[in-house]
Amino acid sequence: MSGPPVAAIDCGTNSTRLLVSDGEGRPLVRRMTITRLGQGVDASRRLHPDALARGTAVLADYRRVIQEHGVERVRMVATSAVRDAANRDEFMDAAEAAAGTRPELLDGDEEGRLSFRGATSGLDPAGGPFLVVDIGGGSTEFVVGSDEPVGVISVDVGCVRMTERYLHTDPPSPLELSQAVSVMHAHLDDVKREVPEARGAVRLVGLAGTVTTMAAVEMGLHEYDPGRIHHFELTRAAAEDVFRTLATERRSDRVHNPGLEEERADVIVGGAVILVTIMRHFDFASCLVSEADILDGLVLSLLDPV
Repeated sequence: MSGPPVAAIDCGTNSTRLLVSDGEGRPLVRRMTITRLGQGVDASRRLHPDALARGTAVLADYRRVIQEHGVERVRMVATSAVRDAANRDEFMDAAEAAAGTRPELLDGDEEGRLSFRGATSGLDPAGGPFLVVDIGGGSTEFVVGSDEPVGVISVDVGCVRMTERYLHTDPPSPLELSQAVSVMHAHLDDVKREVPEARGAVRLVGLAGTVTTMAAVEMGLHEYDPGRIHHFELTRAAAEDVFRTLATERRSDRVHNPGLEEERADVIVGGAVILVTIMRHFDFASCLVSEADILDGLVLSLLDPV
């Protein structure tokens, strides 16, 4: 007999997300709200008051959802933006008051391992080794392995950070895009040096909003459909085409692409730079898009602690 439902909350740099699952790990509720917690953190090293207000308001709403489902155990984590903020304790206190649970501040290694566990839970290890890439707002995690991680690295570049640092015009200029791609290649050289196992990966698995959004745009989804997104095969040619389209449009035109949320329109090009450059650098012909990610890893950790 299965136990009561469990819940996981991910307070990310760009979005705050919730997963409620039953006692056997079947999803009951998934929620995602773009809160832009990492607004300006890269430059100021502080969480902006407006971002704190947006984040805690969403957490209060998630608390109601959790209570409605009779959840008894919750894991809530904070990642890149909170790691980098000098006033992180202010967020931790406010988040605990809003959600009823204090966030765990994950380092990049822990974040990557949880993402890997979630992403590979439905994959046959014989299809590996996998390079699982979790493109966040402030950082990107790279994890290599088949049934368990053999190499993990977190790189301080994500869709928000890439945009705030390098993509300042609308649309980004060719020079800005070229610089962003060059910077990403340099980060990937670091990945290869620090995690040499990445060179032997045969399957790229992509997680989080940038990857699922690029898949949704490629599919032309007027309404987001997780069932169609999960394990969609995004070819490199398709990813390059989506990147080229989004990068050459003004934001006011970009928002009309089916599959692109308006709140993500200003940072999607930064995210696309990261994904496309990864595919080029490691010469992957395609990316397996996964809806299962760190939230699923957190739920699994509650139901089946390692």
